[in-house]
Amino acid sequence: MRFLAGLTSGFLFLVILAAPTAQAQTIFKIATIAPENSQWMIDLRSAGDAIAEQTQQRVKLKLYAGGVMGNDKKVLRKIRIGQLQGGAFTATGLSERYRDIILYGLPMAFQTQAEVDYVRQRMDSVLMKGLEDAGYVGFGFAGGGFAKLMGSEPITDLKDLRGRKVWTPEGDNIAYRAMEAMELSPVVLPITDVLTGLQTGLIEYIATPPVGAVVLQWYTKVKYVTTVPFAYTAGILAIDKGAFSRISQSDQGIVREVLTRAYEVIDERNREDNRNAEKALKQNGLTFVDVDPALVASWRKITAVSNREMAEQGTFSVELLDEFLGHIADFHSGAGGNQAALHSAE
Repeated sequence: MRFLAGLTSGFLFLVILAAPTAQAQTIFKIATIAPENSQWMIDLRSAGDAIAEQTQQRVKLKLYAGGVMGNDKKVLRKIRIGQLQGGAFTATGLSERYRDIILYGLPMAFQTQAEVDYVRQRMDSVLMKGLEDAGYVGFGFAGGGFAKLMGSEPITDLKDLRGRKVWTPEGDNIAYRAMEAMELSPVVLPITDVLTGLQTGLIEYIATPPVGAVVLQWYTKVKYVTTVPFAYTAGILAIDKGAFSRISQSDQGIVREVLTRAYEVIDERNREDNRNAEKALKQNGLTFVDVDPALVASWRKITAVSNREMAEQGTFSVELLDEFLGHIADFHSGAGGNQAALHSAE
């Protein structure tokens, strides 16, 4: 009997060893400043559901909305220590890990959406590869629209801004340097303090896309919008490459496909949202102010010099800046095809 008991135990042990084991589940914890019930969160949660279903629950996303995990810098720190695995970042915030990700947002580099489309077709993949080489897997850009200057008084010339308090996002050294080059007085504040800053007079002017002014209620404290596009804005969803590499190749393919597709949808929807937000600003009584094209050209020359100086100082790559500007030049020389779209600053 003792022999039979031993034989039975040994047999059961072998059965247990031979039995297939369930693959460990991976949860990517991802932070974003997008409000909980925003369309961004709806889209990302839908993408998370698709990933869980297609990987048979092997990979899941856990999303932290509304900035509860802090700003970009704090999120990157939490990724570094393993508390998070990814985040939805501004290009400026992510430049701490990959300096060239900020190229699209260089002050006054883009004039129109047509330029943006032409350049992005040629450089999105270049920048995503650079980001991955720097240790983060990206899934494309979600364009946020053009940041435009807004304030309580109309601005038609830089001299109207001299001595006035102009908001610069915390950590955005590119915008800060550009404003200094234009002899302005930038005031650095985190995005969470802008509404209070406008209410108290700590800042007098902001630069934001129309949708940002509406969603964050900043439009309630300004009266005028200068129509000149100051900078193109974009967001990037990125996951730590080390964490990403721990799931299987097939699951990596699923995550890439689903999140890339989600960001394409978000990118397209953001354009419509900005168009609707601009209409809302006008309906709420804000006045849109045009600027003499000759003055705009002079502003662009000033910022172009500042952008070049920053590249030469190592803030971002001179080679990629030249590639970026080369594509814009190609667009204007006719390679961009539909030149009628050139004047559409969508």
